[in-house]
Amino acid sequence: MSSDVRFTDFKTDKQPTWCPGCGDFGTMNGIMKGLAETGNSPDDTFVVAGIGCSGKIGTYLRSYALHGVHGRALPVGTGVKIANPDIEVVVAGGDGDGYSIGAGHFIHAVRRNIDITYVVMDNRIYGLTKGQASPTSRPDFETATTPEGPKQPPVNPLALALSAGGSFIAQSFSSNALRHQEIVQKAIEHDGFSIVNTFSPCVTFNDVDTYDYFRDSIVDLDEEDHDPTDREAAKEKILDSEKEYIGVLWEDEDAVDYNTAHGVEGNMADINESGAPEGATDLVREFY
Repeated sequence: MSSDVRFTDFKTDKQPTWCPGCGDFGTMNGIMKGLAETGNSPDDTFVVAGIGCSGKIGTYLRSYALHGVHGRALPVGTGVKIANPDIEVVVAGGDGDGYSIGAGHFIHAVRRNIDITYVVMDNRIYGLTKGQASPTSRPDFETATTPEGPKQPPVNPLALALSAGGSFIAQSFSSNALRHQEIVQKAIEHDGFSIVNTFSPCVTFNDVDTYDYFRDSIVDLDEEDHDPTDREAAKEKILDSEKEYIGVLWEDEDAVDYNTAHGVEGNMADINESGAPEGATDLVREFY
């Protein structure tokens, strides 16, 4: 950790190819600023991304990075954190990547309480594949493939996280730069699994859940005098489908992260003087 880290240290020379006005720009900036403010440097940060528009983030954010396969970003992030507890792991994904094909991995990462930060760029649509309804789309959201709407209730990722025993559950809005950074920073500082579902409008394919919609609809929990350590209060807010909340809804300050609970410490890449355990090479060959 370093107190001399700057936001610009995380910028690469690659120009983002996101659509002009995409909410992912603000989401990424908040992640970079949150990392810098917590003293993490690119050298001690690992970013894992899935598939979708959000999957490009590892190209634009300077750190160790891996662009994985659809829905599998969280298992990779889990493996990285267990192998090297000293590295800061941020997993970035979209609502399709995380709450559809990756939903099973999401639940298990939550319940294991792996000390990673999961930032989901939720635009309520599949953007990269040109505008299909996603798990968080409204039941009446009309697209080319669902002309009458998906006619299914949207997934509530915050409720899934709470029911799985989540220890840090938050929501933010990519356009509210300072607030988004503050929420991501709190997520990074939390010891355990942190989910930050970020409203990240798709300006090309979603003309319903727009910047104007969120600006008019969002309720900031800081203005509601909400106590994030009150689980019942958090549950009430999370299940309130009439409002779009941002802020930290729930934090279990007594939760113990996976590595601590299981005594995982030290970088597994550091092999001691005696080398690998006897028979390890034969075991690898057997299953390779």
